Amino acid sequence: MIVRILGEGQCEIAGTHLEKPDELESGVRSAAESGDELEFANALRALLNAARNLGVSLPNDTRTPSDLALPDEATGHSRVLAGLADRGLSPR
Repeated sequence: MIVRILGEGQCEIAGTHLEKPDELESGVRSAAESGDELEFANALRALLNAARNLGVSLPNDTRTPSDLALPDEATGHSRVLAGLADRGLSPR
């Protein structure tokens, strides 16, 4: 799966490593819905760190369609919540 972290670039996460990001996405969704900014920031940071650590960075000059686009750490919970209502973080 190709993941884009907005403002950072893309990485490829092997299918065998997708369980952890899926779990963390649930935490981001729950925190966004609760409105707790600190909980949301921590959950989003954990999801982004998992993508960074489990994924293999793609070269910056590579243009590959992303399967998933994640917001950067500065994105607020209300903006993420609006995106979740439209399509969820993981379109799989």
